[in-house]
Amino acid sequence: MNSTLPDVDLTTLPTRAPKHVHKDETKREMRKIREELVEWQERLYAENTRSILVVLQGMDASGKDGLIRRVFSGINPQGVRVYSFKEPTKEELAHDFLWRIHQHTPSRGMIHVFNRSHYEDVLVTRVTDLIDDATAEQRFAAINHFEQLLQQAGTTVLKFYLNVSEEEQQERLAERVNNPSKQWKYEPGDDQKTKQWLAYRRVYEDVFRHCSPPSCPWHIVPSDQNWYKAYEVARTLRDTLADLNPTYPESKLTRPE
Repeated sequence: MNSTLPDVDLTTLPTRAPKHVHKDETKREMRKIREELVEWQERLYAENTRSILVVLQGMDASGKDGLIRRVFSGINPQGVRVYSFKEPTKEELAHDFLWRIHQHTPSRGMIHVFNRSHYEDVLVTRVTDLIDDATAEQRFAAINHFEQLLQQAGTTVLKFYLNVSEEEQQERLAERVNNPSKQWKYEPGDDQKTKQWLAYRRVYEDVFRHCSPPSCPWHIVPSDQNWYKAYEVARTLRDTLADLNPTYPESKLTRPE
């Protein structure tokens, strides 16, 4: 997994697990990691001084919804919130582009997950020519300052790009048409999404160049295999929590001498 990204060519990065990684062993390790996440999340919530923001981005059909289920299954929902950012409403468009994002950042003790995020305003807006390059540059700077502000307030920001191959995306989009259990995911614009692959790849690479400082890097996760994708994200989250090492506060009980 790449975490420092001065210049990225997504076509050179893997979309599948390394050959030496075994699926069954990884799934067993994933179960252990989820048990650890339950404990670390409880400590973070009890400590109530710091928080974590998980940002998930990727091409359509990269598997963000399924990833959230696999990683956060069994974790106390009291300490986790998931927010999905779709096309802005009229009220949201009447404000600066970060207005709708900031109000959903995590409070102390919480883990928040953004299923798509503030980066949509420098991705889809560029592919559809809603903003020009100069505006994108201004927004890159605003995003970096915004994430720095969150970090200064005690929020660790973890950013994941789910790197799915063009072939895998086409298969998953086809399932939305052919598989009755997945037809609810189909959107009229799905056919157009495969035609915009190159355009989205270029704007994502631009995001990585401009918005991946050492303190808040992007993690590019091979995502053609759901089991490996979930493992990589869960492992990174577990390691981050372990580094933070949240502790239970001292008991307020008064004990007789």
